[in-house]
Parts: sequence; structure tokens; C-alpha cells
Amino acid sequence: MKRKIAIVGAAALALLASVIFFVKPADAAVGLRVSGGRIVEANGTNVVMRGVSHPHVWYTNQTSSFANIKALGANTVRVVLGSGQRWGPSNDLSTVVNLCRVNRLLCVLEVHDTTGYGEEGAAATLDQAASYWISQRSALAGTENFIVINIGNEPFGNNASVSATWPTATSSAISRLRGAGFEHLIMVDAPMWGQDWQFIMRDNAQTVFNADPQRNTVFSIHMYGVFDTAAEIQDYLGRFRTAGLPIVVGEFGHNHSDGNPDEDTIMSYTQTNGIGYIGWSWSGNGGGVEYLDMVTSFNPAQLTSWGQRIFNGANGIRQTSRELTWFGGGPTTSPTTGTPTTRPPTTPPTTPPTTPPPGRGCTATYSVIGQWQGGFQGEVRVTAGSAAISGWTVTWAFPSGQSVNQSWNAQVSSSGANVTARNMTYNGNLGAGASATFGFIGSWNGTNTNPTPTCSAT
Repeated sequence: MKRKIAIVGAAALALLASVIFFVKPADAAVGLRVSGGRIVEANGTNVVMRGVSHPHVWYTNQTSSFANIKALGANTVRVVLGSGQRWGPSNDLSTVVNLCRVNRLLCVLEVHDTTGYGEEGAAATLDQAASYWISQRSALAGTENFIVINIGNEPFGNNASVSATWPTATSSAISRLRGAGFEHLIMVDAPMWGQDWQFIMRDNAQTVFNADPQRNTVFSIHMYGVFDTAAEIQDYLGRFRTAGLPIVVGEFGHNHSDGNPDEDTIMSYTQTNGIGYIGWSWSGNGGGVEYLDMVTSFNPAQLTSWGQRIFNGANGIRQTSRELTWFGGGPTTSPTTGTPTTRPPTTPPTTPPTTPPPGRGCTATYSVIGQWQGGFQGEVRVTAGSAAISGWTVTWAFPSGQSVNQSWNAQVSSSGANVTARNMTYNGNLGAGASATFGFIGSWNGTNTNPTPTCSAT
């Protein structure tokens, strides 16, 4: 088997200047955890990850990717970070955490420096990755409800004698994190470039799980050329299910240099059995694996064939993803109608909803979900009148100099104070009385007076 080719990129560091303050829901006491071989939220709701990896450490200026990934229906993003041995160190973790929170995404944070240890000379050890996480403890405090710590990406290469140390090295790293006070759900990757083709993780998973004093560890298998048949995929994942151990497909693609993975079976089997999957990767791939880009040049309007497959295909993200109930819950996109649904605002809208107009009309309700110095998150709910509509346009004029910086679930454009938002292809068709919601991140200075939106329908 050929090893997975790692991508390498370069980027300028872009830090957000202010901290986002976001009111957590009341059920935030326990956080994500393992129960009965599955991942659940604090309130016991099952969690099934549906997401993609984003190469943040190499493209730190691409912060709009979080909102764009969310807008395409994902409930999860796996964020590539560096511990400093090869990339980074990623010292902008507070910024990353806030991007996860404000975009209502479950975020799996992973250290990429460990990739291929024992075969890749520059790779970091799991112990070095654990040291990085401990150094970032303060940035992660209180995030147990939506952050998962993926200790290290593909932590061993194909050197069999080195990979044989995976159980002890992984258990030790988990113990260090628990000893440092981490109560997060921990994710551990398989050895052998993540594909575990000698079954080291599979055969030692119970021992590693038991080594976690909190029994709160989930296992991650990466599926590329090793998993090119339905039988291999079903057997590997099925053994974890039979053992009652939590498993996710932490990476997979529609093609690869070491063989052609069976992505259709990966997606159908995980959907049938309530197993999470995270595709590789949003954009920015190099080294001959550019075909794994889901969008071209980080542009969400330019989906590649792989992007179309994972977001819009059978058992894809848009069809199967559900937002964490901690953020509000509900389908990120309805499996039957394609209408995205998002949580209601945490405070009542200051623009009161009006009675839906008769016939082919619509109303729009504007609200501020969260606000911090110089910035805010807005949300607009569009509701059809007494007849179905096939499209909608919302307009408003900001009264106090505000502006829109990024948006999701709508095509938003601005001209001075005037803002126009049009439906996406998947949320324009609304039945009588049905609603769709879109959101945005905005800037303000001085006051943040709410505008009065108007809605027109087709």
C-alpha cells in the first residue's frame, strides 16, 4: 500500500481582534460523551457527524470556510492544526473555537504533525501532540459540548514495529490529557497512515478505551485505497459495532493514489448504522491529490465532482446531517424537501413577525443572535404566505452603518447600507406557511439598530 500524500500549504496568519460572546444553552453541563457505543450529547441525543476537513493551519486566512461548510449542510468540521514540530504552532485556537461556535458546528480539532510517525522523519510523537493540547487548555475550557480533541492525525506510518506501539502511545496521550483536566470527547486515529491495514487499532481498541478513566474516547479510521470493497468496509466498521465501541470514518475520499475507495458503501453503511463520517477535504490540496478538493480555490459556488458527491449525493451531507441540539437541533437540511432549518433566536426578534400575506407572498423576520464589540451574528426567517412559493428575495437598509461580512443559506449582496438576500437553490421552494432561515456575520460601530426587512416571492 502507498502512504497517503500529505498536503502542504502556506498562509498568512489572520487573527480575529475580538472575542465572541455567545450564550450557551442551559443543558451544557456534561458535553459530548460515549454511551452504549455511540456518541451522545449532554441530553442523551445521538450525535452522527456529517462533515469535512478544513486545512486551517496552511490557510489561516480562509476563516469564511467555516460558514461556507455550514451553509452546504455540514454539522461537523475537522480542523487541521499544527503543534509546532512541522506546522504552526496553531496559537489561534480561541479564534477557531469562536468560528465553530458562531457557525453552530461540531468541531473536531486535530494535530497534523503526527502524520506518518516512524516512516515520516519529521513527524511528531503523540506525546508531543498531547503537550500541545495541554498548552492550549485555557482556550478549550468550557467547550465540551461542541469540541472534540483528535489527538494526532494518522499517528504512525507503515513501519510495523513502530506502529505496534500505537496502543501504549495512544493510552499514554489520553492519560496525559485527562490528568491535565480535559473532559472533552477524545478522538484517536488509527496507525498505518490512518488505515489500520494490520488491524492494530481494531484489535486493541477495547484496551485503549478502558485506559481512558472517563471512557470517553472514539476511534477514527481513515478509508482510502485499503477500503476499496464493500466487504472490507462493512467488516471493519461492523466489528466495532459488535464490540460496542464507538467508531467514525474520520477521513475518506472518492479516489486516492493508493487505490479507489468505495465511497458509496462508506456513506450508505454509515448512514444505515448511525456512524459519523468526515470527508477529506474542503480545498487547498496539493502534492498530486488535488482531486480531493471539494470546492475550487475555497469558493463554495464551485463544487468539484467530489464536492457534489459528498454534499448533494445519495447519503450525502445535505441529505443526512443534523445540527447538535445544543445549538438548536433539527436537520441542517431536510431529507425530503431540501429546506434548511436552524434554531430559533435565543432572544425574541425585535422586528415582530406579521401575519403571512395571502397568495404568493412572504414575510421576513430579522433578529440578532449574538453580539460582541464591533461584530454580531444576525438571522432572518423567511415565511411563505397562504400559497407555496418557488423563490424569495429579502431586502433591508441598515440604519446605523452596519455591514455583512459573511453569510450562509442565502446569496447576500450589499450596496452601501442596502442589503439583498436571495434564496439558494435548495431553499427557495416553500410550502404555504413554511419557513427557511439564513444567517450572517456582520460588523457595527456605535449602535446596532435592527433594520426592517421586506420579502418578495416568486
